[in-house]
Amino acid sequence: MRVVRYHEHGGPDVLQVDEVERPSPDGDEVVVEIRAASVNPVDTMFRSGEYGDVNVPAIPGGDGAGTVVEVGADVDAFDVGDRVFASGMGHAEGGTTAEYVAFPAMKLARLPEGVPFEVGGAIGNVGATAWTALERIAGIDAGDRVLIHGGAGGVGHVAVQLAASAGAAVIATVGSDDLGDRVRELGATTVLNYDSDTLAADVLDATDGSGVEIVLDHMLEEYLELDFEVVAPGGHIVTTMGGVPATDGAPLRNKEVTLRGMSLGNRAERRDILQRLCRLMERGELTAVVADSYDLEDAGRAHRDVLEGGSLGKLIVTP
Repeated sequence: MRVVRYHEHGGPDVLQVDEVERPSPDGDEVVVEIRAASVNPVDTMFRSGEYGDVNVPAIPGGDGAGTVVEVGADVDAFDVGDRVFASGMGHAEGGTTAEYVAFPAMKLARLPEGVPFEVGGAIGNVGATAWTALERIAGIDAGDRVLIHGGAGGVGHVAVQLAASAGAAVIATVGSDDLGDRVRELGATTVLNYDSDTLAADVLDATDGSGVEIVLDHMLEEYLELDFEVVAPGGHIVTTMGGVPATDGAPLRNKEVTLRGMSLGNRAERRDILQRLCRLMERGELTAVVADSYDLEDAGRAHRDVLEGGSLGKLIVTP
């Protein structure tokens, strides 16, 4: 079978297509013929070495979707022929940018019949991240006001939908008017340009001065002071990526705000989260927008494009 691998850390050009043997499942695994694999910014960080050394050769990609072709002896949750999608693979277990992947069964869920493989391949990691941040960590409730930075991005555009589905009023930041119109279609009630010099005031105006109960941020080094300004007393700021800049902590004390980081890698069991995403997709309340698709041979270009941004949704590789 064909896989995309890197044999050394470096830029996108280190990615190459190799021929390797098709995997066989361990007892708790299933082998999936991949129809779509997601491309996430974190994949580029493992490839470049920014996230530490990875044993090479390594296959990038943490999530994907396809059809079960072989089932391990200890697995009773899946059968050959099942349509499935996954979250949580990576540098330690082997990635998803390949024609076939052996997945631990606990990282899989059935993909609803009406959901294309491309959507299933795109939604696993970003959906699990957004759900964990909003539901499990921030405890979102109907009527909450939620600020989502980067509302057109991979995590952001799914978070907009999840927050709207929960009955929250969603304020999203984007980089252009065109993206803003599309993010409104996904459920945002207010869309603001993140380059605005009056962004904090605009967020407060949108909440009649009360602020937001939840902030979902992936660039604390740029927006933490703004987040402190617009978050309501007792609110939650959840960050999914990036460093934490120096702060005097006054807003944490004075507003009694919770500042939490999260990593999807801390959650080994994914099936429960993926099944929750399934129910929302079946009800038509959640999808992943696929901005572009690439062949295995173009995986390097996908790694370059995912860092450039400027489009709504996700990039995928289709073996």
